[in-house]
Amino acid sequence: MKPIRGAALAILLVLASPLGAQRVIPLYSGPAPGSESATYQEREYFSKDWQTQIVVDVTKPTLTAYLPSPDKATGTAVVICPGGGFYALSITSEGADVAKWLASKGVAAFVLKYRLVKSGDNAAAELGAAINTPGVFEVKTRDVIPLAVADGRNAVAYVRAHAAEFGISPDRVGLMGFSAGGTIVTAVAFKYDKDSRPAFLAPIYAYTGAVPPAPVPTDAPPMFVVAATDDDLGLAPASVDLYSKWAAAKKPAELHMYSKGGHGFGMRVQHTPSDTWIERFNDWLALQGLLKK
Repeated sequence: MKPIRGAALAILLVLASPLGAQRVIPLYSGPAPGSESATYQEREYFSKDWQTQIVVDVTKPTLTAYLPSPDKATGTAVVICPGGGFYALSITSEGADVAKWLASKGVAAFVLKYRLVKSGDNAAAELGAAINTPGVFEVKTRDVIPLAVADGRNAVAYVRAHAAEFGISPDRVGLMGFSAGGTIVTAVAFKYDKDSRPAFLAPIYAYTGAVPPAPVPTDAPPMFVVAATDDDLGLAPASVDLYSKWAAAKKPAELHMYSKGGHGFGMRVQHTPSDTWIERFNDWLALQGLLKK
């Protein structure tokens, strides 16, 4: 099943929502392919372990659009994939807050709720237990990761196909992802088609362990990479490796490796240089010519 093409089916207006979102868009016109038998419902709550709002049990992927005011709009857009180890989505620090910041700079932002494993009452604790038990995380996420990656590809294709409705250019739609969301970005970076090719890529402290090895595409998009050396999950080398592959293939790439920041810093204020990563991303977009109207 393909992503929805009809605007009437695609867009549910939720003006004046608590997060300031302008539209919530179902990614598929019916049940998401591969999740037809899923009966559990999406939930959202505050995680005491992570000290942030999270979304769990996603089976019906959506895009939440944050559109800039017409006087600021640049025509550039980005699909944002929050992290959460495929057990949850850090929907505020790695989703809504990022989207609002970018929209204030004239970049249309679309936060993707992609498919996750079914969790219990404490997704953060369950993820921690899975990571700390050899082989459990890989088994638990094996089936859902390909579905989440498909959601990422279809999200880019959807935004590109509906570019005129959002006042953006179909050739200026990028893909950003944090941690597990970075898995989606990395997988799409190595495999896309003409409809789902992002204009640029931004893997932020990406987990790449579930992405099969592949050569850098000959038409690979520019890449902006961010991580911290003291990443709690030890993911910093993966970001260096991504950058190195793009550089070796002579593709545009920029790497910011902060000495401190840990894992999952997103839009949190920690009073470290990593707090300003999104400003560096904005500088990079300008350098690519993506902030010109």
